[in-house]
Parts: sequence; structure tokens; C-alpha cells
Amino acid sequence: MNRFKKILFVNDGKTTRTTALERAANLALSNEAALTVVEALEDFPAEMKTARTTSDMGKLQKIVSEESYRRIDALIAPIKEEGVKVSGKVLWGRPWLEIIREVLRNNHDLVVLTPQKKGKFMEMLFGSRIMHLMRKCPCPVWAIKPTTRRKQYTRILAAVNAVPEKDKETLLNIKIMELAISLAQLEKKGELHIVHFWQQFFEKRIKGRTVMNQEEADNLNRETRKRHSQWLTKLIEKLSLEKIEHKIHLLAGEPAELIPELVNKRRIDTVVMGTVARTGLPGFFIGNTAERILQELGCSVLAVKPDGFETPVELDE
Repeated sequence: MNRFKKILFVNDGKTTRTTALERAANLALSNEAALTVVEALEDFPAEMKTARTTSDMGKLQKIVSEESYRRIDALIAPIKEEGVKVSGKVLWGRPWLEIIREVLRNNHDLVVLTPQKKGKFMEMLFGSRIMHLMRKCPCPVWAIKPTTRRKQYTRILAAVNAVPEKDKETLLNIKIMELAISLAQLEKKGELHIVHFWQQFFEKRIKGRTVMNQEEADNLNRETRKRHSQWLTKLIEKLSLEKIEHKIHLLAGEPAELIPELVNKRRIDTVVMGTVARTGLPGFFIGNTAERILQELGCSVLAVKPDGFETPVELDE
């Protein structure tokens, strides 16, 4: 089944085909999806508008737009020849806001983009428009690490929280897994890693106290791990992994600490993870654990939100 129908790629003024655009084009071709390449341009500052007439501003905007369209047309011409249904568009306003509005207007189901090269990857990610998109964009956002090489992303890590009797979490886990599987299948030798964490929340409180000795605490840990293993098995049974090389990691500890370690150890290229907090204002905050993980990662990230997520952005703002 084709996972995507409409993919939105955000170009940051690049004049040559980047790794991120390559990935978006390949994904569109394999899914028989439409690809839209956009440039989201920052609106002119207020002082500039007051210093010029409306006519002057219109002419200037037209000149800048035409330059962007020429750049986009040059990028998408070879992609069209490859059989991809691709078009270009220029957006004006606050870039992250207009990207989300474009998603809403045309029902895009994936946004692909690369941060501008200013320092480390995660420094580029936080405090930027990508952070706004990860918090508020209704569809998945794939932030692809900038690279000068056209490297295949062969190692995908899906981080799931396989807890029973929570329908929303189960659906989000399945969504994460389906997206991760789609990326792994895109490569001839795609490798999928599935990670789930378990913790004994009362271990620190009960360890060393008379209410429970060490043997009892160890037994409780074994029982907890066994339950999580069973939950994870049930989740995986819902998916088709027979033709995909995959490894399962059931780890004890804090995800924010262990995911970056696993990424480095296994040389993961893309992490697929959920980013919506269980508490707080809907649509405005990603989860604390997810944010801590993102701050530590040096690889690409595909951020996924649960079905039913409502963006705070409106088309008529």
C-alpha cells in the first residue's frame, strides 16, 4: 500500500539537487505520490513597506518570486523526466506558518526539509521553523540532516511505546511503524530497528528498604520486563516485517538517554518517533521526553503525530 499521496518539499534557496530533495523525489516515485517543491519566503519587514509605495512593493515581490520560480523550475525539471508528478510554488509570509497553511489547503501528508547550515544540526533544529513545524504541523515532518553526499538512509529506528489498553498510543505506534517500514522498504538493503523502553518506576524508592528485599525487587523487574516484551510482541504481530531486515531492542532505562546511545552505536540514519505531549495545550508542545531526545540526536528525524491531532494554525488568520 502506498503510504503517501502528497509530499511537500521545502527548498531553502538551493540551486542544486540535495540529499533531502533526492529522498523526497524517490519517496514520491515509489508511492506514486505528487511532489510539490516550495520556497517559503519571509515577508518584507514593516519599515521597508512604509518606505515604499504599494506599487513598488508589488514589483519587488514579483521580481523575488520570479527568481524563486526559476530556481524551482530548474530543480524539478530532471525530476519530471524521472516520472515524478512534481510542481513548484512560492509562499510569502512567516515561513513555518505558510508551510502549515499549504499543508492544510492541499492535504499534504508529509513535509520534507533540511535545516540551513548554521552550526550543529540540533542547534539548527531548535528555535527554528522546524521546531514550529514539529509542534504544530498536522502531518509528519521529516527533517533530513544536511550532507554533501547522496547517502542512502539504510538504518531506520522506530521508537514505540507499546502500552496496552491505550487506543491512541496503539494507533500512534502503528503509524510510527508503518512510516518506518516505508522508509526501510525504499532501500534495497534497508535495516529497521525497533526500540521500546521499560522502567520500574518504584525501584529507586523500594531498593534498600525493608518493604522489599533485593530478590523481590529483581523478581518485580523481571515481571515488568516480561510484560513489556509481551506488549511489544503483540504490536509487532500487527505488522508485516517478513521481508524486512529488522532488529528489536527492549531496553531498561530512560529513552532520552538511551536513544542517542543506540543511534550512535547502530549508526542510525533516521529516527521515527512521536512528538506530541500527553499533557499541555494541544498542538503547541512536543513531549518533554521527545524534546530531550531531539536535543541529543545528530541524525535525521521523522516526527509523527497521532491521528486526530489538531493544529492551532488556521487558514484565515
